[in-house]
Amino acid sequence: MGKHIVILGGGTAGTMTANRLRRMYDEGECRITVVDQNDDHLYQPGLLFVPFGLAQPQHLVRSRPRQLHAYKQAPIERVDLAARMVHLGGGIRLGYDVLVVATGARLLPEETEGLSGPGWGEKVFTFYDLPGAVGLHRALERFDGGRVVIDVADLPVKCPVAPLEFAFLADWYFQRRGIRDKVRLSYATPLDAAFTKPVAARALAGLLERKGIELVTEFTLGEVDGAGGRLVSYDERAVSFDLAVVVPLHGGAAYVGRSEGLGDELDFVAVDPHTLQHADHPEVFAIGDAAGLPASKAGSVAHFEGEVLVHNIGRFLGGQPLDASFDGHANCFVETGFHKALLIDFNYDTEPLPGHFPGTVGLPLLKESHAAHLGKLAFEWLYWHSLLPGRELPGIGSAMPERGKTHISA
Repeated sequence: MGKHIVILGGGTAGTMTANRLRRMYDEGECRITVVDQNDDHLYQPGLLFVPFGLAQPQHLVRSRPRQLHAYKQAPIERVDLAARMVHLGGGIRLGYDVLVVATGARLLPEETEGLSGPGWGEKVFTFYDLPGAVGLHRALERFDGGRVVIDVADLPVKCPVAPLEFAFLADWYFQRRGIRDKVRLSYATPLDAAFTKPVAARALAGLLERKGIELVTEFTLGEVDGAGGRLVSYDERAVSFDLAVVVPLHGGAAYVGRSEGLGDELDFVAVDPHTLQHADHPEVFAIGDAAGLPASKAGSVAHFEGEVLVHNIGRFLGGQPLDASFDGHANCFVETGFHKALLIDFNYDTEPLPGHFPGTVGLPLLKESHAAHLGKLAFEWLYWHSLLPGRELPGIGSAMPERGKTHISA
C-alpha cells in the first residue's frame, strides 16, 4: 500500500501542495488527503478591494472540493506527533507518513483590549476577513469626513503590504468622491518605518507623504477605546479616529497549540527556513502562513515554498537528503490607487530593490506603473487557473532572480 500524505488546510498553500503532489505521484504510490473545517475557499487578495466597491464578495469564494480531489471536511482537534496521528472532530483519526501543516494564520482581535468591544463593526473594522470587509464597505459609503486611521496591531500579519495598499486606495477613494480635503488619513505601524527594509521603506514613505497620509511609527496597539475613538499604544501614546481600520494580531491555528511539540508560542510551526521541515519530527513540514519563518506571510511566498516543499517530500519519502534551497522569495504587487501599482521582489538576504522583474526586461520594480496594476488584476485568473491547480508559471521559479535588480545603498 502507498504512503499517506495528510495536508491540514485547504487554502492557498494546502491546495497548491496537494495538486502539485498529485502531479508527482499516482494513486498507487501515494494517497493524499486534505482536511479543512469548511467548504469555502476564499481568494484573500480580493478582500482589499471589497471596501472600495472594486470586488464583489460572492466572486471571491469558491468550493474547496472543486479545487481538490481527496478532501475531508472536519474540524481538526489535535495532532499526536508520537503516534503520527491526526485527531479530527467526530472521533475520526488519520494516520500519516508525511504531515503538511497548511492551516494559515487566524485573526485574534480578542487579544487586544477593547478591539472587539464597543465600536467594533460600527467605527472599528478590519478588512482581513470577508464580513469585516463587507461591513467596512458600508461604513466607507456613509463616511463624509474626519480622521481615518489604518493600524497594524502587531507583527506578524498576513500580506504585510495590504494595510499600506488600503491607505493608498483610501486616498484615491476619497478623491474620487470629492471629499479628500475633509479626510485626514493616518497609517500607524509597529515598525520604525513604512516597511521592514530601508530602500523599500524610503520609497513607500515617499508615496505616503506625496499622498498626504500621515505615518505614525513604533506604534504597537495595546488598547482600542471604541466609545472614545482612540487607539492607544503600549507606550500610552493615543491616536484619535472617526473610523479605524485595524489589522488584528495574528496567530496560528488553535489546534497547533493543542498539539504538543508542533508549534511555537504563537501557534505557528517552526520549520527549517530553507527545507520547510520540522526540526524534531522529520516527517512534518509546514508551508504558507502556518510556517514560523522569517519570510512574509503572503500568497506568493506559499507558491515559491511549494516548489521546494513538494521536491523535499519526494526526497524524504525516497530516503534522500533534503534540498535546502528555499530562499524566502516574496513577490508582491502594491496597489497605489489611480490604476497604478508597484512591484516588490525580495528574499531573506536581498531587500526590495529597483530594477525590473523577472529579468532585465519586465515589470518595473519599486516604481508605480499601470502595467503593475494590470498585473495585480491578472493575478486572480492565474490564482484559480494556474497556481491552485499546481501548474508552474513559465520563467518564474522559487529562487529570487538577481538579474534586473539595481543594488543601491539605503
